Amino acid sequence: MYRLPNGEEIFIIDAHIALWDGSQENQLNVQGDQFISCFYDYHKNLSPKEHLWPKDKFLKYEAGTLIEDVFVKGYSDMAIFQPVYLKEFYKNGFGDFDANEALAQQYPGRFICNGTFDPRHGERGLEQLEKDYEKYKWSGIKLYTADWYKDSKGYKLSDDWSYRYFEKCVQLGIKNIHVHKGPTITPLNRDAFDVADVDDVASAFRDLNFIVEHVGLPRLEDFCWIATQEKNVYGALAVALPFIHTRPRYFAEIISELLYWIGEDRILFGSDYAIWEPGWLIEKFIAMELPEDIQKETGATLDLKVKKKILGENAARLYNIDIESQKEKLRHCELAKMIASANKIA
Repeated sequence: MYRLPNGEEIFIIDAHIALWDGSQENQLNVQGDQFISCFYDYHKNLSPKEHLWPKDKFLKYEAGTLIEDVFVKGYSDMAIFQPVYLKEFYKNGFGDFDANEALAQQYPGRFICNGTFDPRHGERGLEQLEKDYEKYKWSGIKLYTADWYKDSKGYKLSDDWSYRYFEKCVQLGIKNIHVHKGPTITPLNRDAFDVADVDDVASAFRDLNFIVEHVGLPRLEDFCWIATQEKNVYGALAVALPFIHTRPRYFAEIISELLYWIGEDRILFGSDYAIWEPGWLIEKFIAMELPEDIQKETGATLDLKVKKKILGENAARLYNIDIESQKEKLRHCELAKMIASANKIA
């Protein structure tokens, strides 16, 4: 929970976190090293110096580190796991559904555990999606359209098999489809993350919400033109937000464009932990003011009311979370006591 100097509380949902294993022991090939090294370059280039991690910690960090960074130091009240496969690069995959679920069981009410699928798995994958839903009760999915599978280096959301999987999501009640549509990561292909296919499926599946992670960067304009037409398309700020430190005006341009095109109700906060720690991102975002010339041109408003929506209220609406009820559930849990003790809150 972030508390303003006047005591007002801001409920925060970090809508994009991961507990990954990029260790050398888990790397299947040189591509596994290239991928996590590219992640680390983003971390080094966009983080404040005081928040830089040594690479050995970055490759594989403990669950306790995540709890400390996201909740104790990081102000978040809840967080959403967004796992991906990357099984062509890592022996046991990059994310672990069961490890995520174990943390959710250990800290009730703190996590939403999303899953993933790959439409190139065909009928076998559809059956697995049903089994996974029965086991984990996912309410959201994270998709990585540039992931490699055998001799394929990507797929489109508009592919025939993708449609079959979205139909299954509708049937199961998995409503929130988070899609990486942003910067490339070595050795993945940039064009496989192109945002254009979002337009097709958003029109075809009106019962699903398509949350475009990284707001389509570097294709922000394409994303905005799509999202302004498709009211079930949302923009998530992971990767865009860290520019608030190294390129504050650039981030001001990004957020003002989003506010101009899609409005304050369809933008979500996400730290992309552990590429970045959420605490400093949240502090800088709350303190930020739009430059006067940008404000004048776009008419964008980034006051506290808007920031509250972006930091938690919009994600809460997508995931059917009643914030006041959730605050009461979490107020006296064990993690709340840890947070209060660490921050000397009465």
